[in-house]
Amino acid sequence: MPPITILLAEDHRIIREGLRDLLRTETDLKVIGEAENGRQAVSLTSQLCPDVVIMDVSMPLINGIEATRQIMQATAKTKVLVFSSHSDEVYIEQAAAYGASGYLVKQSDTLMLPDAIRGAFHGAPFICPSRLPTPSYT
Repeated sequence: MPPITILLAEDHRIIREGLRDLLRTETDLKVIGEAENGRQAVSLTSQLCPDVVIMDVSMPLINGIEATRQIMQATAKTKVLVFSSHSDEVYIEQAAAYGASGYLVKQSDTLMLPDAIRGAFHGAPFICPSRLPTPSYT
């Protein structure tokens, strides 16, 4: 079976590089492109036809929620997994309303990302977690 192809849409280079390095260890996942803003994410999705786009919410030019809407409007094949530091319900609801297949907060365990990608690809909605526990410093 060919690997699940991925487009990374994240405006922070260091995070994109970390994601690419993390996913490089997964034999069934392959990063085929990277976008540093929402407009580029929409354009590259059209050109590269990835199976899954990992989409940051806070992106320049077009935010990740709007980019998700445009991608889902243009193609039914590509799945979008929103990957954000925002854990507010409003972002999760907007992403779902525009067709995102999942929502993963950046504070999640790194081991969750490959499974979230696989889930999005196979049509299993993935939301983790919508509310994070408040850290205890006692």
